[in-house]
Amino acid sequence: MTTFDRSGFRGFLILWLGQFVSLIGTGMTRFAVTIWAFEQTGSAQVLALVGAFSFGPLVIFGPLAGALVDRWHRKTVLIMSNLGAGLVTVALFTLFSTGQIEIWHLYVAGAITGLFESFQFPAFSATTTLMLSKAHYARAHGLMSLAESVSTIIAPILAGLILVMFDLWTVMMIDIVTFSFAVVAIAFVAFPALRSSQAGLDARSNLVRETWYGFAYILKRPSLLGLQMMFFAINLSAGAALVMIAPMVLASTGNNEIALSTVQAAMGVGGVVGGLIMTAWGGPRERVHGIFIGMSLSGLLGLTVIGLGANVLVWAVGAFLFMLFVPVMNASNQAIWQVKVEPDLQGKVFAVRRFIAQGTLPIAMLTAGFLADNVLEPAMQPDGSLAPVLGNLLGTTPGSGIALLFVTLGLIATFIGLIGYAVPAIRHAETILPDFVELEDRLPTNDIMPEAGTAIVGEPTPYSEPRS
Repeated sequence: MTTFDRSGFRGFLILWLGQFVSLIGTGMTRFAVTIWAFEQTGSAQVLALVGAFSFGPLVIFGPLAGALVDRWHRKTVLIMSNLGAGLVTVALFTLFSTGQIEIWHLYVAGAITGLFESFQFPAFSATTTLMLSKAHYARAHGLMSLAESVSTIIAPILAGLILVMFDLWTVMMIDIVTFSFAVVAIAFVAFPALRSSQAGLDARSNLVRETWYGFAYILKRPSLLGLQMMFFAINLSAGAALVMIAPMVLASTGNNEIALSTVQAAMGVGGVVGGLIMTAWGGPRERVHGIFIGMSLSGLLGLTVIGLGANVLVWAVGAFLFMLFVPVMNASNQAIWQVKVEPDLQGKVFAVRRFIAQGTLPIAMLTAGFLADNVLEPAMQPDGSLAPVLGNLLGTTPGSGIALLFVTLGLIATFIGLIGYAVPAIRHAETILPDFVELEDRLPTNDIMPEAGTAIVGEPTPYSEPRS
């Protein structure tokens, strides 16, 4: 009698399914809470603050979390981080159901969730490296992008229907059930043991030095640093755009929930198509092309089109094209890093990688919200300073100022993507940097931690991967 294989690619698929279900629940709550917050305040800045409070701890605590991930059982890290984020939803559910919810509660909830999520990305990414062969890295990330995108389609539709038929509390109850499913999936999977490389052994020190090690590793490799500086720059555009799409659509349509869910669903469809392409294709032979071209086209054909649009159809087309290229871009970048960085260093290095790439997100979100409410929206009203110049192109109705922001961000993103071809250290990153050397075949794990100082860092018998 054979037993079910809970490791390898099958194990990854179980993890993927758990994260997929959880992402649907999370997306439903996010959609419902966004509608509630905007109806309560009518402020784009409030939505931007929620996003900033969520990403702030995620970025700030990322390097420390990465160092701890390389010290701890990654299965335990994933379970505890998912449980912690889920309990925040339970707390919000309690506040909503008792009528005590206030806007500042969303800021606190976002910050606590961000803290727990700072552990998920390095733990999940490093674990995927061990579970799969190098040839499947890009495809695996394509599957994760597919899960994120499908949930982006399904979650707003389900949440919209439930809000009409029931209430916000029902949406949150579903979210609680879905995160529980994800925890069970992690607990079921058998993780492979992590064998230490020489670089990993050399990196062992006290927690402060191990936290800094990820920075030192990347700084010594200009090609990796250059790649992440591109994402540092692109996330100024993407971060601002993602947090502004809801207030732009709601302001332009008089708080039309169907219009917002349509645009978000189109964004999800674009991500699904992009994820399917990456899953089947695996990406270009030279993965840097996927990064550079993906960035440029997502800006030019995505963000710029959204800004120039004046109705739901055009916004939906722009949202689709924006997300179409994101899985190609992210999966190509992820595959490069997974191949170049030793597995037992990926917790530390990937956390710092995320710190660099997403360090601009809180700034972008806060800046975008302030500019929208206090500068661009007033300037694009009929008597505003920019209306005579840009009014014929973008209109002078509510949401026109945010539309101007989208056009500007799209053009910036297009330029950032092209920069990579002009910098040799980035353009030739895949040939400049050697691949890590496979030490031994993957071994199934057990629940026993080895003695300190042995060559194996044990993993017991386990998400949402963010944007790079």
